[in-house]
Amino acid sequence: MHPAPIEGTADPIPSTPVTVMGPAAAPTASGQPGHPGCPKRMVFGPCGGVRPDGGCEMIAMPCVFDSVDQVPVVAALDLPVAAAVRAPLVLTDLSAPPADASALAATARILAASSDAVLMGDHQDRPDFPPAMLARIVADAGAIPWVTLACRDRNRVVLEQELNGIRHDGLATVLCVTGDGRAFDVRPDVTQVFDLDGTRLAALAASMGVPVAVAETPSAPPARVRPLRLVQKQRAGAGIAVLNHVRTAAQVAAFVTAARNAGLTIPVVASVAVYTDERSASALTALPGLEIDPATVQQVLMSDDPVAAGIAAAVTEARGLLAVDGVVGVNLSGMASSRGTAYAAQVQAEVGVQISESIHPGEGAAP
Repeated sequence: MHPAPIEGTADPIPSTPVTVMGPAAAPTASGQPGHPGCPKRMVFGPCGGVRPDGGCEMIAMPCVFDSVDQVPVVAALDLPVAAAVRAPLVLTDLSAPPADASALAATARILAASSDAVLMGDHQDRPDFPPAMLARIVADAGAIPWVTLACRDRNRVVLEQELNGIRHDGLATVLCVTGDGRAFDVRPDVTQVFDLDGTRLAALAASMGVPVAVAETPSAPPARVRPLRLVQKQRAGAGIAVLNHVRTAAQVAAFVTAARNAGLTIPVVASVAVYTDERSASALTALPGLEIDPATVQQVLMSDDPVAAGIAAAVTEARGLLAVDGVVGVNLSGMASSRGTAYAAQVQAEVGVQISESIHPGEGAAP
């Protein structure tokens, strides 16, 4: 039997005093602010959206965690039953119009044969079905669902409700993230909540027996704390990690080595940029914390056949990442094409097929 969800306002992660944050560091109870001055009220920061210059993605100020040399210590959860996470060789982002069950199912069917799992995002500008419902529709279409759960738009009670639904169906791995800050011109009438951060959400999900994935951005400032921060998410109950985009496989290798040296043991999935036109490339380069190789982008967009060039670039990047010791899979990330979701899914599916074939020649696509 899985442990019952944690009730009340107590934080699911026991933590030691955070001396590196200074004497003004706030308590870790989920209903209270975290590090003084953090607009996302994070305790286990910094988030993945820190700008290259160290600036906060939410407001015009330096990230309050930028002067921190360590992250708060997370006491490992004592879970009677660990929720296993099957590491996918190919994890593909699934994009479909929000609250459109037919389009969601159709896209999942396109991706099912070429992907070991599909990941549904949590978007700041387009409310979708609840995560458990997304998982059900995708599973019924023959794909293995991962769902993103962000703290931006949900208070702790709603996060517990969502996790209860995911646990009840038993279909999905949940990617626990703090969430990007909403752009100033997107739904200004809606409050941004941030009752929890990604690490505390991962602990809550793990305590409820839900399979947990977590994200980390290796290149975002302050880069020196990123490996340890991922280890802390593992201690909170994460079963697998998904790394955000960086420019080179060498950067991923250096990060994974540092994380392993700090105690990381969970599998790592690295992100591959999938784009075939200017709009799909721009959608990736505009996101905070992500780094896409500009030379490769230029080569793809200037090619006589950008679709073929984009697919080839993605497969090449994936093979380089999968050669990194400790990387067990890749996340095909990005909108792939501006020609519509069905066409974009076909591009992603071709990338997935070619990756699987290159790793396991003659075995065909994922079942």
